[in-house]
Amino acid sequence: MIVDKRYCMSSFLMYRTICDHNYTFASGIVPRFFEENADRAPVDNSEQLEEALRREVARACKSGKAALALSGGIDSAILARFMPKGSVAYTFKCVVPGIEVTDETPGAARYAEACGLDHRVVEIYWEDFEALAPKLMKHKGAPIHSIEVQICKASMRALEDGFDTIIFGESSDLNYGGLDGLLSRDWTIPQFIERYSYVLPFKALKSCEIITEPLEAYSRDGYIDTHEFDRHPFYVEAMGSYQNGTETAGIRLSVPYSKTFMNVPLDYARIRAGENKYMVREVFQRLYPNFPVAKKVPMPRPMNEWMKDWKGPVRDEFWPHCVEGMTGDQKWLVWALEKFLDIIE
Repeated sequence: MIVDKRYCMSSFLMYRTICDHNYTFASGIVPRFFEENADRAPVDNSEQLEEALRREVARACKSGKAALALSGGIDSAILARFMPKGSVAYTFKCVVPGIEVTDETPGAARYAEACGLDHRVVEIYWEDFEALAPKLMKHKGAPIHSIEVQICKASMRALEDGFDTIIFGESSDLNYGGLDGLLSRDWTIPQFIERYSYVLPFKALKSCEIITEPLEAYSRDGYIDTHEFDRHPFYVEAMGSYQNGTETAGIRLSVPYSKTFMNVPLDYARIRAGENKYMVREVFQRLYPNFPVAKKVPMPRPMNEWMKDWKGPVRDEFWPHCVEGMTGDQKWLVWALEKFLDIIE
């Protein structure tokens, strides 16, 4: 592998991953990446999607030792309908003592009750991040996305409860047009760099670069083909977080949506009119005719609260005071990068 710390640091801050899989932070460090599935079922309409998801859940549950990660959103709620009655469903609940933060457990509990599932809550604390992040980074060979801690803790709980597989509703948004913010308009490469980059490298690193190759590969006539970018580079990065979280815990991962792909052009007009991931919505409305479609909420993690008192990195690679004005999620990426550099050196 090519050792290029500068490239890897810049890539992680921009994309939450090492974009070029031939690169590594240091000699002897071999990063783990998710590989795209070659056997994905083509989906032309919501009926085909529903059948494919039903089939994949049944396959994951065949041994009787599969549990579901159930959020308050529609993606995992759809999968809940296909779980055998009495199955266990876990919902993450982040806890910040004395502060009310986003809590998906009430919404998830409604779905669990409607489907006859045993609903269990996995509480997540900042101390879990401090304890599990180093282990996750060592396994991945790279810094991590903050959701990996939650995935790992829930997976550990499922393993303790006797399960060998945990099912997630991930990749629905990426495959079926759920990221309406990214799909809301046409973006040139410079515009998309500003919109998509999690942390622009020069805002944190003394030595850095702006990495454009992943965007150039999905540009057409000077504009980003956003749906294809979502379905490939973004998809690989996101799925890598789930893979690392579950592998580190020692449990098998099942992601039914990732076993499918949208086989017809995305209807951008419907997305931009406010109907994101319309195929998935159609499935949800058939399965839950009396439930409102929940507003999409990313996996809750109160980083603004958890990171508010962090003063920033002290390593020489970073500008002093570089995290001033950053969001909690941005601070996490800088924190994770510094932590990883400490681990490997």
